[in-house]
Amino acid sequence: MLRLGKREFGTHEPVIMAIVNRTPDSFYDQGATFQDEPALARVERAVAEGAAIIDIGGVKAGPGEEVTAEEEARRTVGFVAEVRRRFPDVIISVDTWRHEVGEAVCEAGADLLNDAWGGVDPQLAEVAARYRVGLVCTHAGGAEPRTRPHRVEYDDVMADILRVTVGLAERAVALGVPRESVLIDPGHDFGKNTRHSLEATRRLGEMVATGWPVLVSLSNKDFVGETLDKPVKERVVGTLATTAVSAWLGAQVYRVHEVAETRQVLDMVGAIAGHRAPTVARRGLA
Repeated sequence: MLRLGKREFGTHEPVIMAIVNRTPDSFYDQGATFQDEPALARVERAVAEGAAIIDIGGVKAGPGEEVTAEEEARRTVGFVAEVRRRFPDVIISVDTWRHEVGEAVCEAGADLLNDAWGGVDPQLAEVAARYRVGLVCTHAGGAEPRTRPHRVEYDDVMADILRVTVGLAERAVALGVPRESVLIDPGHDFGKNTRHSLEATRRLGEMVATGWPVLVSLSNKDFVGETLDKPVKERVVGTLATTAVSAWLGAQVYRVHEVAETRQVLDMVGAIAGHRAPTVARRGLA
């Protein structure tokens, strides 16, 4: 059972986490939701299309202009409070590696801290424990925040992913984070080249076998672009193909830009796997 905010999800119940970037330089939407009203409209649309989680980020993942903790908090804290006011039942996640920001957004109503940089600030898990909120434990290969991988090597990339993410998850629970609110994430593209991310996807079942719910953040990433030789705006098909494979292998939470399309993929895979019934089943019965 996965429990986040006011919601509980069964083992075979896929969960969509919609990305809402509060940055002027995000790699995909180029700042489309930097201002409040477009960002709130994005939240409303994502919830209507089937997102259970809204993931709010105040710093671009890649290199760029420096964003201080104070500026990150300015971009996210008030917005978290407003989303909580307008959408009391939605699960609010904040993508941050900084404990100071984590504390501020938890005070504002966040339910989940999405630590995409692999515990680089160990105090973030302590904040999650103190506020009894969820935590995403990600493999980033030891990379510093906002850096790109350079000639990174692993003897066995999945073995390293398992060692790091399970270790972070167990530490979080030992600190007091509710076990049912901890997720592990292989960290596609973070501290990895394209072949590493493809192998992590291919072997995702090994993460699922640990018993921790698995979150994947695949949406329009570079490993999809390099695999198909497609620019950022032409990676949706590759993303959805990777989503289908990940769903078949047992991932539970999907961090995405395209909510409606992802919902269809997950529903279709769930029906093929026998975890959900077809929405309509008239063929051959009339």
